[in-house]
Amino acid sequence: MEARSVDDIPRGPEWQYEPKWDGFRCLLIRSGDEVELWSKSGQSLGRYFPDLIASALELKAARFVLDGEIVVPQDGGFSFDDLLQRIHPAASRVKKLAAETPALLLVFDLLADPRDGQLAAQPMSERRPALEAFAKAQFKGHPTFRLSPAVTDIKVAAKWLAQAGGGCDGVIAKRIDLPYQSGNRDGMQKIKHYRSADCVIGGFRYASAKLKGRDVVGSLLLGLYDDEGRLNHVGFTSGLKQAEKPALTEKLEKLIGGKGFTGNAPGGPSRWSTDRSAQWQPLKPKLVVEVCYDHVSAGRFRHGTSLLRWRPDKAPTQCTMDQLEQKSADPMKLLKG
Repeated sequence: MEARSVDDIPRGPEWQYEPKWDGFRCLLIRSGDEVELWSKSGQSLGRYFPDLIASALELKAARFVLDGEIVVPQDGGFSFDDLLQRIHPAASRVKKLAAETPALLLVFDLLADPRDGQLAAQPMSERRPALEAFAKAQFKGHPTFRLSPAVTDIKVAAKWLAQAGGGCDGVIAKRIDLPYQSGNRDGMQKIKHYRSADCVIGGFRYASAKLKGRDVVGSLLLGLYDDEGRLNHVGFTSGLKQAEKPALTEKLEKLIGGKGFTGNAPGGPSRWSTDRSAQWQPLKPKLVVEVCYDHVSAGRFRHGTSLLRWRPDKAPTQCTMDQLEQKSADPMKLLKG
């Protein structure tokens, strides 16, 4: 069941609201002594989460299908970086991480249980009560599994959205009058809380292809100053209009020669980059842009950002790391209602 991205929380009696967790979406399927974990892309996750497999086998029910989100608790929230570390090719490393950073499954749907193997064909208005009954009977004494909260009050959903962060990055709205919409986005919508930050352009990369025979900018490298006055690379933005690239390239090239990033700098080539795309040009810290972003991990934007506007009114030294600090709800308290 997929989600369609929308800008606003939908209203109406046909909608149920849930927190949007920042983890790995997963179907957990138990059939007797066999347990499978399947990602949204259809990949098996079982070898990476033996702790979840073992916990599922401890539940009293021998046959069920759960839809939920795998997360890793850390420092009062959920750490996506620690979750990513769990995907490791070495079995010894997987075993070590399973003990050091055990995962939780936040469960928000029940598609089959011992009494009804076809719950997915029932509307959410029937599946949710069945899930709550299942959780009450099965999850007690098994802290690996947590029932994800659900409400019909849009005011509560709006509060969740406003407090997004720390492992909850928005709101999911689901139609309560529809069966499980496998493989489409008709029954579920997601609303994420985006934020903006003013960043210094500390460098840029040329695009991999020329424009009308000349090199043009492909992406801007973003920086923020820390408490020691060092400019740290925090991400990039590449949503530049083709028509504006030649003039922007000339403007950027006039600033080449500065120190660029004096703290954390952009990394080298990766398996996804060519030698050309990995090269970057350091700039004098003169230009400021405001960008829109969703997640911050380890002091950096996890994904690419959207360029909102240029900020000639903003001094580069005003672009500091404290912009990325956020006050968010405690996800563990949210799970307890």
